[in-house]
Amino acid sequence: MRRREFISFLGGATAWPIAAHAQQGGQMRRIGVLMAISADDAEAQARIAAFVQGLQQLGWTVGKDVRVDYRLAGINADTLRKYAAELVTVAPDVILVQSSPALAAMLQATRTIPIVFALIADPVGAGYVDSLAHPGGNATGFTVFEYSIGGKWLELLKEIAPHITRVAVLRELAVAAGPAQFSAAQTVAPSLSMELRPVDARDADEIERAIKAFARGANGGLLVTGSSATTSHRKLIIGLAAQYRLPAVYFTRFFVTAGGLISYGADYVDQFRRAAGYVDRILKGEKPADLPVQAPTKYELVVNLKTAKALGLTIPQSVLTRADEVIE
Repeated sequence: MRRREFISFLGGATAWPIAAHAQQGGQMRRIGVLMAISADDAEAQARIAAFVQGLQQLGWTVGKDVRVDYRLAGINADTLRKYAAELVTVAPDVILVQSSPALAAMLQATRTIPIVFALIADPVGAGYVDSLAHPGGNATGFTVFEYSIGGKWLELLKEIAPHITRVAVLRELAVAAGPAQFSAAQTVAPSLSMELRPVDARDADEIERAIKAFARGANGGLLVTGSSATTSHRKLIIGLAAQYRLPAVYFTRFFVTAGGLISYGADYVDQFRRAAGYVDRILKGEKPADLPVQAPTKYELVVNLKTAKALGLTIPQSVLTRADEVIE
């Protein structure tokens, strides 16, 4: 789906008239979608396409037996709260939510409408669910990673660029996953002879100033942890890494396809395909409280050899052998 067509599709979806809450088979069902990502972001297109495809594979046809109301808000907290309240007013049967900021806003707006979430780092620690096995409330879904992956990212950075001794770690301080991923990396840093410097990724100007100052020193690299903020600022971050010739490890594939060096993490698009399964089960009568929160089942290691060459790096064969995708 092309970007212009996709935006028109979203506009049409959000403009549908309010429908009665479906109570009987054969009636139009309604799904709300709240995402902390911009509508013109290609990653939003891929995630929604996977979700719709998942619904279709389960027998649902958008516009025929199910309606979808989309609200894509970027990372603005006030907009997320506004859109969460709007979705509650249209009384959907279930709401799909992406990211911790969006889920927090949605749970403030309703504790009764079923919610399926994706890309959430620590739903128990954040208080979104009682436990992974027994969520207990009106929300369940899919976690995106364990915090310990922060250490694996740092180990990967050392493997591809052994000369690195200093690492700027971009994380979002406002969400629990940011400090937690930094802490996991900090735990293994001494054994790798690395010194870490945290950088809050929420503000573009702060990112640019911090990386410019960091790059004045020698033997530096970047570690970009998972958050809505780093996703939103990814073009800036990738550009700065190239400008200052800083080897960087990213948390997911779409950084590397956009010119980043290397990534390791869960398949984000796959989570939305799997989320369609939980939405289907809820539409058929199951309760979120009884559906266990699931961990990622598909991880990807992606390498961009063109970027490695530009940085003067030779990616070890041990890494290339493990890679799921190598971009020439």
